[in-house]
Amino acid sequence: MDTRPIGVFDSGLGGLTALRELARIMPEEDLVYFGDTGRVPYGSRSKDILVKYARQDTTFLRSFDPKAIVIACGTVSTTALDVLQAENDIPIFGVVESAARATAHVTHNRRVGLIGTNASIRSGAYERALEALLPGAAVTARACPLLVPLVENGRFQPGDVVAETVISEYLAPVKAAGVDTLILGCTHYPLLREVIGAYMGPDVALVDVGEQCARWVKKQLEWKGLRNERPGAGRHRYYVSDSTEDFSALASIFLGEDVSGEVEQIEITAY
Repeated sequence: MDTRPIGVFDSGLGGLTALRELARIMPEEDLVYFGDTGRVPYGSRSKDILVKYARQDTTFLRSFDPKAIVIACGTVSTTALDVLQAENDIPIFGVVESAARATAHVTHNRRVGLIGTNASIRSGAYERALEALLPGAAVTARACPLLVPLVENGRFQPGDVVAETVISEYLAPVKAAGVDTLILGCTHYPLLREVIGAYMGPDVALVDVGEQCARWVKKQLEWKGLRNERPGAGRHRYYVSDSTEDFSALASIFLGEDVSGEVEQIEITAY
């Protein structure tokens, strides 16, 4: 048994989609979440800057002596996972491989849609992972840089005209390609799941990368003998690099519980 916490980080709110699933399937585990709200979004940054940010985020989480770290960020998973894994002596998990595995099981016509940040789409990481599992599959990829700011500003509810307009413009070519599966390649995007699902229609399966990553992490921790088997609910702690108020309000809505007293602001550039 290993009672150390699991660290989770993202550029902002998006990683809460992974944290919520981690808490659901492993309720006894302690979780430490860091949202880099002072530097969101990550998707438009260069690789060098992303690696720098990812190292700082990881160093901060390592101050809690975690047994594993989850990169609940599609952008960092596609651009800096290999660097972090090489530099750290604990398991570091990204979101790409588990999402590709889920997609391979779900798709029937081998036409797959992929949406992500500019950096994620530019990296080609999802396409490479899918090619290894589904050789010759047709992938229609689309960068959607405006979706992260929409989510960070709370514009993700059905009926939001701005969100619906932006999504219809971004996803029109993906829908026209006849995909039967759409990878939500950024952990922010599942907060827009209802709006995206309404546009794509009921015949298109949506793959939530945060959810799939959480399931993969559980399996890996069990295999490595790192699960916390004590009874009772684990503790969840939240840290951000900017003001706590907006994060607390949106996180409380999304998680369905009041986290306002549990969010602390830290100076991430000190790490």
